[in-house]
Order: sequence, then structure tokens, then C-alpha cells
Amino acid sequence: MKCHEVDYKIIGDDIQVVEVELDPNETVIAEAGAMNYLQPEVIFETKMGDGSSPEKGLLDKMFSAGKRVLTGESIFMTHFTNSGSEKKNVAFASPYPGKIIPLDMSKIDNKIICQKDAFLCAALGTEVSIKFNKKLGAGFFGGEGFILQQLKGDGMAFIHACGTIIKKELNNETLIVDTGCLVAFTKGVDYDIQRTGSLKSMFFSGEGFFLATLKGTGTVYLQSLPFSRLANRIIASAPNLGGSRKGEGSVLGIVGDMIDGR
Repeated sequence: MKCHEVDYKIIGDDIQVVEVELDPNETVIAEAGAMNYLQPEVIFETKMGDGSSPEKGLLDKMFSAGKRVLTGESIFMTHFTNSGSEKKNVAFASPYPGKIIPLDMSKIDNKIICQKDAFLCAALGTEVSIKFNKKLGAGFFGGEGFILQQLKGDGMAFIHACGTIIKKELNNETLIVDTGCLVAFTKGVDYDIQRTGSLKSMFFSGEGFFLATLKGTGTVYLQSLPFSRLANRIIASAPNLGGSRKGEGSVLGIVGDMIDGR
């Protein structure tokens, strides 16, 4: 495992951009549509997969890329390469207000687990895959934690989240959070869910039926404002945008929202 060594800088405060500096022949991969701007001689190509294992056959690439459909992402990723003889820059932006988190994967045991839409871009060689939570409770009731993304590599990777980012260091400790507020966690942290509390609390606290429980030793990243919560408030304030919950079924839609902590 050896990722390209890219330099970077974060621009902005609440709606950030990450500008990646590429040496000649260096490549950065990104989600489709994430590019903000680039300099001449930075060429880009849409490919199936992240390019971390170029020796894979076509069927293996199709299977690996196809799993990304479960996360709601495109099966294609965009590869940006500096084809010139001097350093060039390419920048990427988050699709919603929030922060970009730079991760030096070599300092976190080459792996991190994050929510399904958190990945923004990374140095070529980073493996971007999905990870199902093996615990039955977390799988059925964990909301956004059911299908997670797994990033593996030894270079720079960048994830993004909505609102303010809170970084928690656990030392054989337990942290309980809203399932939608969980952004990412490193190796050594175990993820599960637990019931909110009494029946009264489950129905009327507004915190949903279940909360995420994180145990162990490692780093946890949280976001102050899950995008789903922001979207629901916007819709609730603008009835013409869909206050009638078309197509979801009124009863099931409300129950689903409570399970997901909305």
C-alpha cells in the first residue's frame, strides 16, 4: 500500500474548499461532481472504482464499484492527474455547509470508518469501499449507520460533514450520540445502538428511538447538524416544498423519522 503524496490547504471557514497540490504525474480521486476548480494541465478522467487495485479484472471492478450504489453514490469516480512538468492545483468543495476534515491515514492505522456520504477526495491509492454493520441492532435501527464507508490507505484523505465538527478522543471510554451526528471513527472504536430510554422518552423526547453507542480507544468525529435534520427543517418551514409527505405514507413516514432521530 503506497498512496500518492499530495499537499493541500483548506480554504474558508463554514463552507470550505480543499485545494490539493499535485506534483507531475500525481493523482487525486474524488466523488463525481466534487471538483470546484483546476489549473491547466490537470486532466481528469471518469473511471469505475478508486484505482487502488489496478490489477483487478473488469468483473471485480464492476462488483466493487456496484457496491457503492448502496451508499447512494455514483459507481464512477473522477481521477485528476497533473500531466504537466510543474506543480498544479485542483480544488474540491462540499455540497452543503460544513467543514472538511483532512486525514493523514498513515497516522490512524491506515483505516477509518465514516458515514456513507462523507468521502470527498483522496490521494490515488486510497481504497474507498462500503462496510455493513454486523450487529443486528445497529443494522436495523442505526439509521445512517446501517451502511458505512471504509477508507483504507497511507496517504491523505478528506471527508466532509455538516455544521461544526467535534473531535473526541476515547481512551477505553463510552460515548453516546445521535445516529445522524456520527461522521467517522477510527480503528479500536466499536459501534452499536441502544434504546433512547423509557417508552415516554422514545416517543416524546424528539431524539428518536435509538442512539449510537461508541466504545473503545480511538478518535470519533461528530457533526453538529446532520444534513437530514437541516433538510427537514427547511421542508417544514416551506409547506409548498413538500409538507404533505407525498409517497411515503403518513404513518410509516413518521415512525421512520422517529427511528432515525429526526
